[in-house]
Order: sequence, then structure tokens, then C-alpha cells
Amino acid sequence: MIHAEGDVAEWTFPADPGAVRTARGVVRGQLHSWGLDSLGDITVLLVSELVTNSLRHATGPIGVRLVRPSRPLDALLVEVSDPLPDPPRERSAQPEDETGRGLQLVANSSRRWGTRPGGTGKTVWFELPVPG
Repeated sequence: MIHAEGDVAEWTFPADPGAVRTARGVVRGQLHSWGLDSLGDITVLLVSELVTNSLRHATGPIGVRLVRPSRPLDALLVEVSDPLPDPPRERSAQPEDETGRGLQLVANSSRRWGTRPGGTGKTVWFELPVPG
């Protein structure tokens, strides 16, 4: 973990297949420590999809950042960054396709999502409403 103070937690993972499992574990653990267990399954699923996308298309470190909502009606912000500057493309996967559903899952499961360029790549982010 790089940073975990108050309402923000950040990690950097090497671009290897074990990063997906590790990211799922640390995200679930952080949500538990914040009392946000109700968001665990969906957050872990979407982080897993985005980290997998980063592994498939980029080389270099993968960053994951969580920002805890500061007020009851705010949303959990989740960011996944990688060094590839090209934004991801949402595809319409066919039933027989083995890939291409990750961004559809993010778009359909989150309140909002998007991408933004970074200094050395891009960040894909999404927000999940906190049940309350």
C-alpha cells in the first residue's frame, strides 16, 4: 500500500497476473475497515475487470485508489490507472465472445464512470452509491 490515510487508500501493483487477486483482496479489506462491506462484492468485481483490462493492454504498474465518501449521500470513488494513454473502448460483446464485457459491467453497475488522461497514462474511474 502506498497511502492509506483517512478517506483515501492507494496501491500500486506490478503488471503480472497475480495483481488481480491481490487487488481484490486489498480492496475488500479496505472496504471492511471503512464499514462498507455492503459494497464489497460489486467493487471487487469491477476492480477485477479494470485491473484485468490494464494487464491485457498495458505494461507497467497498475494503480488502484479508493476514496471513501465523506457524507452519507456521497458515493465511493474507485480509480484504476495504468501507463497506457489510450482510453478503453466499450464494446458490445456477442453471447459467444470470451471478452469485451468489463466496461459494460462498469457502465451498468456504477452510478457514473469515465476516463481521464494522466501524466503517464490514464485513469478509469467509477462511483458506487453507498446504501444508507
